[in-house]
Amino acid sequence: MTEPYEVEPLAAPPNVTVRVPGSRSFTNRALVAAALADGTSRIEGALTADDTEAMADNLARLRIPVVADPEAATIEVEGTAGRLPEGSFELDARLSGTTSRFLLPLLALGPGRYRLDGHEPLRTRPMGSTIDALRELGAEVLEEGATGHLPVTVGGPVLGGSVEVSGDVSSQFLSGLLLAAPAMPRGLRVTLTTELVARPFVEMTLETMEAFGARVGVAGESFSVAPAGYQATTYAIEPDAGAAGYFFAAAAITGGRVVVEGLHRRSRQGDLRLLDVLASMGADVSETASGLAVGGPARLRGGTFDLSAMPDTAPTVAALAPFASDEVRVTGVGFIRGHESDRIASIVGELRRCGVDAEEEAEGFVVRPGPVAPADLETHDDHRLAMGFALMGLVAPGIRIADPEVVGKTFPTYFRALDQLRESVGSG
Repeated sequence: MTEPYEVEPLAAPPNVTVRVPGSRSFTNRALVAAALADGTSRIEGALTADDTEAMADNLARLRIPVVADPEAATIEVEGTAGRLPEGSFELDARLSGTTSRFLLPLLALGPGRYRLDGHEPLRTRPMGSTIDALRELGAEVLEEGATGHLPVTVGGPVLGGSVEVSGDVSSQFLSGLLLAAPAMPRGLRVTLTTELVARPFVEMTLETMEAFGARVGVAGESFSVAPAGYQATTYAIEPDAGAAGYFFAAAAITGGRVVVEGLHRRSRQGDLRLLDVLASMGADVSETASGLAVGGPARLRGGTFDLSAMPDTAPTVAALAPFASDEVRVTGVGFIRGHESDRIASIVGELRRCGVDAEEEAEGFVVRPGPVAPADLETHDDHRLAMGFALMGLVAPGIRIADPEVVGKTFPTYFRALDQLRESVGSG
């Protein structure tokens, strides 16, 4: 366990342009498509973080050549044309939900025996929808621990067909099946049995697949993927909207102005919808030639916000809420109780540790504005809690983040990046 990180309040509102790392979601999707493609692909602007390293490492364990250059933010992948090696393989998704849920359907394409596990917190995250779907498609899946959880051993090959899957726990179940589908000889038709949460992430999946030459049809709640395979390509990763959101929120909470370079409204990343929340709270949102800009108001407004399409922003909105003029209610995110932590309980518990009036609700939480007292805030092994709660320390003294290295999951340089805000104040 590392020493807590104390966030130093800014002396004045920042006015700065920042650059954030590439999208974690697009990087891991592109890695899967590249691994199954015919030929060698080059991924540019790729994120280097625990989650993407977990995916790349497991592809290498499957004897898929992966060459990463973190300094240049590039990854080259020599694809398999959809053919996985025979044999027995031990794979470790670490703490990465996207890696586990994207990798398992890929493993079912092969003729070998593939054991997939992860660190203990990942073992608590549900995998049942993917496991059930793969079994329905003919894969053999052995659960070694709790039903519907890692570790599992899977054997194929899955040839394709039709399958139903729920979408109300995580969109990653659907995305994982879709990503593997172009390599199935009979193609795949997936029909949702429930409402889909976080739909923008599935749109990101489809965008990535099509960039690698896959053919996907969407009709209502059914997705049909042709057995056309993937073609190698050069794929550019855009800046991560989730990472950008912390800096947009920093502008809002401090009354400053932040431009995130290279990110534009045309992006399919669902987390960009945080800008709509910030605008509702009184922030000025605009698009410049270089990127997206947020200017903070003198005082944030409260409101009720449905974050079902952008659940990862819930800790960010929670960090803004104590400084609003009226209460903030977050709805539509009951399913985040099954993320890296029980995010609803964790958010409420840590806000209360700061003396903020907050309470859990079935599908979210409510926060009533009030003074933020100094506190050591626990991360619950959850990178998004660490990054979100650090925002409060930009305006309230005495906020310390326990285990700050947890941000390495998706944004290893986060706390150094926050210093850009402080440097802009110093130079002004």
